Amino acid sequence: MSRLGKFLALSASERGSLLEAAFWLGIARLAILILPFRRIAPVLGRHMATSPEESGMAPVALLDRISWAVATASRHLPWDCRCLAQAIAGKAMLKRRGVSSTLYLGLAKEGETQLQAHAWLRCGERILTGRRGMAGFTIIATFAEDWK
Repeated sequence: MSRLGKFLALSASERGSLLEAAFWLGIARLAILILPFRRIAPVLGRHMATSPEESGMAPVALLDRISWAVATASRHLPWDCRCLAQAIAGKAMLKRRGVSSTLYLGLAKEGETQLQAHAWLRCGERILTGRRGMAGFTIIATFAEDWK
């Protein structure tokens, strides 16, 4: 089945989630390309703040849908959608629904001189984006909303 056929076979809400994720991934990628991070950071939430880690913050189905939509859209878009763009897109989708989340930025040393960066998004106790590889990174910054 073609990609278009697979897309059309999805439910209307799944198609909507994918289109929303593609939109936010595009906005995130564009922002990363043209803006210094100090201009992006205030939109992500309060620096060094975290959202509550207890479960029950948002319906599991909503979290699963957003995580799936961001991951799926990022694999099929013609531009590069790495971890930071995915975390920003997921955060925007949650924020639009009034759900608090925390975006993490981490660094890891690779070899003697090279640093590697990674970003991931957590809502409650669930990691929505960037789960793979996050364990090897030291958290250097977090961003979360002030509202609960």
